[in-house]
Amino acid sequence: MKKLHLLVLRSFIGPLILTFFFVIFILLMQFLWRYIDDLIGKGLEMNVISEFLLYTSASLVPMAMPLAVLLASLMTFGNMAENLELLALKSSGISLVRIMAPVMVLSAFLAIGAFMFANYVMPVTNLKMRSLLYDIQQQRPELSIKPGVFDNNLEGFSIRIGDRNSKTNLLTDILIYDHTKKEGNIKVTVADSGYMKMSADEKHLLLTLYNGRTWEELQNQKTDDRHIKSYPQQRSHFEYQELIIEMTGFGLNRTDENLFRNSFQMLNISQLNHFEDSLREDFGLLVDNFHATMDMTLVRKSKNIMIKRSRILSDSLKASVNEEGKEVVRVHVDSAYAQLNKLEQRRALTQAINFARSNKGLTTSHANTADWKLSKLRRYQIEIHRKYTYSLLCLIFFFIGAPLGAIIRKGGLGVPVIVSVMLFLAYYIISMMGEKVVRENILPPFAGMWLSTFLLIPMSIWLTIKAANDSVIMNVETYFLWAKKLVQGTQKFFRRK
Repeated sequence: MKKLHLLVLRSFIGPLILTFFFVIFILLMQFLWRYIDDLIGKGLEMNVISEFLLYTSASLVPMAMPLAVLLASLMTFGNMAENLELLALKSSGISLVRIMAPVMVLSAFLAIGAFMFANYVMPVTNLKMRSLLYDIQQQRPELSIKPGVFDNNLEGFSIRIGDRNSKTNLLTDILIYDHTKKEGNIKVTVADSGYMKMSADEKHLLLTLYNGRTWEELQNQKTDDRHIKSYPQQRSHFEYQELIIEMTGFGLNRTDENLFRNSFQMLNISQLNHFEDSLREDFGLLVDNFHATMDMTLVRKSKNIMIKRSRILSDSLKASVNEEGKEVVRVHVDSAYAQLNKLEQRRALTQAINFARSNKGLTTSHANTADWKLSKLRRYQIEIHRKYTYSLLCLIFFFIGAPLGAIIRKGGLGVPVIVSVMLFLAYYIISMMGEKVVRENILPPFAGMWLSTFLLIPMSIWLTIKAANDSVIMNVETYFLWAKKLVQGTQKFFRRK
């Protein structure tokens, strides 16, 4: 039996490693395609690119592991069924569950390892990856000058070009303001055409200008007469000129990682629980504060600022007034309003409208703050459940892939890849729908985040039972036979009539 277990494990580990790196590559390409506009044209060094790819790949491991387990189990048991190895083992009296046992144990360890990785390693890699991505996004591009727009990326220069030839990179109608002396627009260069390129060390920008003029005000040589505001000006004409501009501020500046440390993707389970408790407490304080403010505004606000009490109280009603609190026990609003003169009525209406507007603004402000705090709380709760669901998914996908491979009886990278992608897409779509309804506060976090998992568990149990009983649910001839029986039964039914 040990030899059988080793055979099954060896057949599973090879495809698992292959599919794991294949899935990591696919997910990494999808991630890079998403941020391609932030990465290209930045002149990044190879070590920076390698570091970014390493951190990004590590952050994709919890998502790649379940898909790799699904694909590897499909390939392994599909190959064994296609080569009649499963049939030979079952003929020897070994059940399918017994054959799956070693890979089942390995999948359980992979699920535990995926959880440990997501809880302890992934927050660190996410922190480093997000901070590095932010630094790359903030890095100024080398040549981002657009036609017709003044570009101020080059420190001390403001450049505008009229047009750029996409084939020859020839620039036309060039206008350059030199602010390096920090004395205003004292030097201006205009050229009909020119070229722009980086130096070999990528530390300087080389501008080659043709047929242009330069105007410069000589500030240091201005006249001593304070009443004369004109300055000497130097004008020059050139047919060919080269400018060398230092690329200051274009290097990659690393931001302090502590700025991103409190984000929900950079925290482990204990830290997420701590932030969840803090946000719950803040949300409760906000609600209590709103109730207290509205109670003070609507109930306890003195009515003397609107109307005079002596004008609306009758003798019998005055006797029911509490002399200590000076509060009216009961007043009919319409009758009280009718006893006021026009000036007092206008004043009462104005005060009522002001109170209503003030309370509306107060309610809107508290509602917006509550929505923001609740949205932030849901983010942390979603991340907590995601760490558990992705880890458990490794085990669930094994109980789907292994029986399905035994039923399909096809190995290799053809049918297993198609089936795996379809199953993973179905899970991913349902998972995203559940996450969306949690963010919109339609479902509680547990129900929304575990919805896709709860849907897959019955499917895995059903497939395992069908595979153990040698079901032919994936045999096309079976469905043709069912359809033939249905047609024959329908024909007999109409003949009897």
